[in-house]
Amino acid sequence: MSRSRLAPGVEVVAVPGRGLAVRTAEGEFLSVRTGDADEDALLSRLSGTAAKEPDDELDRVVRAFEDAGYLADAARSQLWPADRREVRVLGDPVLTEPLAALLRVLGAEPTRAAPDDLSAGNPAAVVWCLDGPVPEGLWDAADRLPERGIAWLRCHREGLQAYVEPLAATPGDVTSAHVRARRLAATPAYRELAAYWSGPRTSGAPVHLTAPAAGLLAALLADDLSRWITGAPDTGDLPARRRLRRVDLRTLTVTEHPVLPVPDVAPMPKKAG
Repeated sequence: MSRSRLAPGVEVVAVPGRGLAVRTAEGEFLSVRTGDADEDALLSRLSGTAAKEPDDELDRVVRAFEDAGYLADAARSQLWPADRREVRVLGDPVLTEPLAALLRVLGAEPTRAAPDDLSAGNPAAVVWCLDGPVPEGLWDAADRLPERGIAWLRCHREGLQAYVEPLAATPGDVTSAHVRARRLAATPAYRELAAYWSGPRTSGAPVHLTAPAAGLLAALLADDLSRWITGAPDTGDLPARRRLRRVDLRTLTVTEHPVLPVPDVAPMPKKAG
């Protein structure tokens, strides 16, 4: 078999008087029916410390773990590809500085750039972080980056809520324009939301991103980018490239919302003669 070691977050525990149970990555406990398989041999196999020896009953149980998705894929590398390390980061330092620090730890090489120099040098990805709403048209050029093979990821703040938008990696993925259109379509206050985006806005005491809030947003962005570039599987119920995340900056609560690309509108047919 190609895999026998437990996947990260999956654990097996011996329950007194009840045999083995698996604790899934979601935190659920499930009983394990080992049949005639030796439990100690099974635990050694699942920990990755035992050499694989012919044992039909043991192989059957391990295969059940594999079918359930509880085994790690040893063939998949989690290292950042050496030839795709450059990530262009721009925006407000309160967000870009913690993001750059995380990207360096993961193996990337974040670089700064001006908005008119996004694709110079052909970086693997561009990440743009704003500590405020997105001005109309600011991200229009960046929305075309996936057409050039450059991944595009972004976040912004609106009052005490922040939004982490889906990573766009190929033509047809969700862009910032798609997110704006979907959000307007989903709210009965679409006129108010459009006016809020276009400004002007009157605010009271300024909102200052706390270090934990900025760190959370940076971690979400870095994790999305790292999973995409290393080929690691998505987490959660929604695919990362179809997921809009809303972060309540008062409680650091993250909620996920599905979002799809907006198809091009067909031109109106011309009237005959």
